[in-house]
Amino acid sequence: MTAPWLAAALSMGAYCLALALYGSYPFGPRSRAVNDLGNQFVPFHARLWDLMHGTTSGDLFFNWSSGYGVPFLADFFTYLMNPFSWLVGLFPRALADLPVFLVTLLSIGLGAALMTVFLGRLHQGSGLLRALLSVGYGLCAWVLNDGYADPMWMWGLVALPMLGIAADWCLRRTRWVAGTLLVALAWAGNFYTAAMATLAMALVLAVRLLTASRTAWRDRGEALARAASMALTGILLAAPVLTVTLQAARSAQPAPPMPYDDPPSPLDQWAQLLPGGPAGTSAPHLSIGIPGLLLVAVFPFVRALPLRVRLGWYGLAAAVAASFTWEPTILLWHGFALPNGSLYRAAFVLSGILVMIAWLALAHHPRPRELAAGAGLVALLAWLCRDQAAVGTTTWILLAGAGTVTLLGLAALTAPHTSRTRAAVTAALTCTVLLGSAYTALSVTAVRDGIDWFQPKITLSGPSLAARDGLLARADWPRSRTDPGPHEFADNDPLLLGGEGGSYYSSFVPAATARTLQGLGAGWYMKGRHTLSFEDPVGRALMGVGSYLSPVPQRRALFVPRPARPAPLLTVRRTLPPAAGEETVFARQERVLGAAVYEVPALTPTAGPAPVPGRGGWLLPAARRPGTDPDSAGTTFTAHCTPGSTALWYAPWFSGEVSGLGGRSTGIGRQDVTANPLRPLGPVPADGTVSVRFLGKGPQHVPRQALGCLSGRKLTAAVHALRARGPVALTTGGHRLTARLHPGSRGSAVLALPAVPGWGCSVDGGPRRAPDAFGGLLAVPLGAGAGRLSCSYLPPGLHTGLAGSIAAALVIAAVAVSGAVRARRRIPRHPAPHPAAAPQTRRITPQGPVSEPLPGPGEKGCS
Repeated sequence: MTAPWLAAALSMGAYCLALALYGSYPFGPRSRAVNDLGNQFVPFHARLWDLMHGTTSGDLFFNWSSGYGVPFLADFFTYLMNPFSWLVGLFPRALADLPVFLVTLLSIGLGAALMTVFLGRLHQGSGLLRALLSVGYGLCAWVLNDGYADPMWMWGLVALPMLGIAADWCLRRTRWVAGTLLVALAWAGNFYTAAMATLAMALVLAVRLLTASRTAWRDRGEALARAASMALTGILLAAPVLTVTLQAARSAQPAPPMPYDDPPSPLDQWAQLLPGGPAGTSAPHLSIGIPGLLLVAVFPFVRALPLRVRLGWYGLAAAVAASFTWEPTILLWHGFALPNGSLYRAAFVLSGILVMIAWLALAHHPRPRELAAGAGLVALLAWLCRDQAAVGTTTWILLAGAGTVTLLGLAALTAPHTSRTRAAVTAALTCTVLLGSAYTALSVTAVRDGIDWFQPKITLSGPSLAARDGLLARADWPRSRTDPGPHEFADNDPLLLGGEGGSYYSSFVPAATARTLQGLGAGWYMKGRHTLSFEDPVGRALMGVGSYLSPVPQRRALFVPRPARPAPLLTVRRTLPPAAGEETVFARQERVLGAAVYEVPALTPTAGPAPVPGRGGWLLPAARRPGTDPDSAGTTFTAHCTPGSTALWYAPWFSGEVSGLGGRSTGIGRQDVTANPLRPLGPVPADGTVSVRFLGKGPQHVPRQALGCLSGRKLTAAVHALRARGPVALTTGGHRLTARLHPGSRGSAVLALPAVPGWGCSVDGGPRRAPDAFGGLLAVPLGAGAGRLSCSYLPPGLHTGLAGSIAAALVIAAVAVSGAVRARRRIPRHPAPHPAAAPQTRRITPQGPVSEPLPGPGEKGCS
């Protein structure tokens, strides 16, 4: 059993060696927090730390910190169920980056170790050689290019061989209960990649059954039935993960459309079999290292393997590879939705299949002539792909160096040798695998970090920790919110820093949250899959923001705390005015605020290129950057407002520069994908004239009512009126909210909380009812009069999932008990016969049935 440990040690050691040579965290100053690693996983693990140590107001059901209050259980199931994620609780919160790194590192090690075990189930052979091939799986190109930034996906690397072991037990008609638990563990750890691994292992099982010789179809059918029942029961045991996330996905803001119209060419895909290539190629990342590649090439020439076996396994690899570049099968691999980002997230399953093929070739002791044929095939592949982007200097160095040593080493193993010779050869192969894997990881990391948009986030460092201290010093929850503000250390600043803000980036951003916040003037990215905090006084007042962090211009790491004048988180309204047709953002804010606080003046074009009037506004022609001709520097609009008020601009889909009244800001809007927030422009001068210039990046649309002037006096009066109608006492804890109202309160209680599905409220201890929505916020009718309000959140789909888990647990218990009873009945009352006389049965192998003694008591049945 030392081989799995060796595979884990070599794969983790090679990865750490590469990062140390590159100077990457935790072995150097270079941050690893790029892309979603910094935007999602470090903040979510910081949140997990808070939950484990009881330093946050929410719980597993609800997150009060992000998006001004959002569900959390689907996020937990999706991003934090890798068992290694729970290591975060053992470290200080400020070092959350380290356990996030350990999630990746330990998943690499466990995946390689389990693959070593599975290869031994696939065919007997040297544990050391299995371990060396498994290192290529643990550090396959998918890990280095895709999985490293998404620790949740790394559980798929573990799930694939885990499910392979369970499927092998089906072939051997043993350990149904244990296999079912492995299926449940795979799906609970990360259902997304587990689904890919399950589909892949179903194909592997089919190939093993079809290529087995002299095996009755009845035995094949029994193996398939056992596998199907094992998979169904195991998945049902993990049902809450599926039912909760499915309901959350249905309620989530839809992702931007991802058309698939540019599949990689065959050469692009074949080039990914070669190690050390750059990460930017749009094709599945498949490389499993030089030893694995050489043996995969050798496989069709190994005559010790029956032809049907060679055709079956090569056909499987080719079919899976082809399925990665055809849209219907891409949808099948990814849960019937084209993923936003990498379209080849399932590539690790093909890497695993290639490692299996490599082991079957090596386990049948390929002869020198067969090795030479495989080397020639690799050379031909390299020559054909020589001009592809994935083939570079690193590729040629590895092919020439590691390829030569591997070829000579494998040839030496097939020749007569002494124990000393064998030890020298295995030592050389081990060093080649270790150093080749480390060099490959180093090369891929260096190339990947050269991509412009792969810039690391600050995450948990000096500036962000100082910002967190500032937030904690002003914490006033639930009387008011302390918002990290629009400044971004990561796309989930409230999880990373603390406080209660509007920023939230997740696959499960509720559509109700995204649309409510954007409709009231907040910005968003990714078509609402990443929401932002309010930047205007009214929006902050509506959401109960008592203080917020504001970035110092041009100094990303500096903040100043800003006080705000918020309404309470809960207010009682006598009447809730309905929406009046197509409202402007200013009208929507006033309706929810319950007071008129804006002037919305008419805009008149006065300078610059003349805009074209259109429906709802103007179309600005493409303008040149400011130069000698001031008329070419955008279009200027003029309006008139009350002196002393504050002008704000709102053009959610405008891209360009907006300036006036001494203020300047940049719009980055893109229709329906990136929305600008409502932003202050500056104070209105004494003459009441407001001039604002829009300098667009190309043709741009400016709404007719793009300007509003806010009266600070009226806003203060409106907030004071709301505070007078606030609760006597308000408490929040976990997923509950309780308020003591003024006796006899009538009308509706409006909470500064997006109305998402799952909330239920009771008035004065009455029945729990789903609340209404007012302007997108939670609203609870109080009836004839009320003095107490209690609300709680229950994740949709949880009860259904728990019912499924209970049913599966009962099935597993029944099978285990019946198996134990049958085993006791089979205990012989007389001495057992001599082993030589033991009856024979048959098991299925890639080469056909092999005779072996019957399993012992309790092994043959379903236990």
